[in-house]
Amino acid sequence: MAEIEFHPRAIEEARHARRRYALVSQRLTARFMNELDAGVAAIGASPTQFSPHQHGTRYYRLPNFPYLLVYFESAPNTVLLLAVMHTNRRPGYWRRRLP
Repeated sequence: MAEIEFHPRAIEEARHARRRYALVSQRLTARFMNELDAGVAAIGASPTQFSPHQHGTRYYRLPNFPYLLVYFESAPNTVLLLAVMHTNRRPGYWRRRLP
């Protein structure tokens, strides 16, 4: 099991998405948060199982929402979650967050 560290900007992105879904419905917000939590847990359980991405990162795609969790294995058993990226955003915008 890997320890997950969160980049502050990734936390901001998750909060922004949650606020956006909250404008639509509480049920949608809860579904989004459940998928986000499940994604973080899956990454922590087995970081190498997900697809390689840009700049030495990997990503987990939320099943029912247009978001990727972009992360970097920063040390043995440690993962840095770099971005909660909406799939319509410019790819690689988060690369300056890499250590």
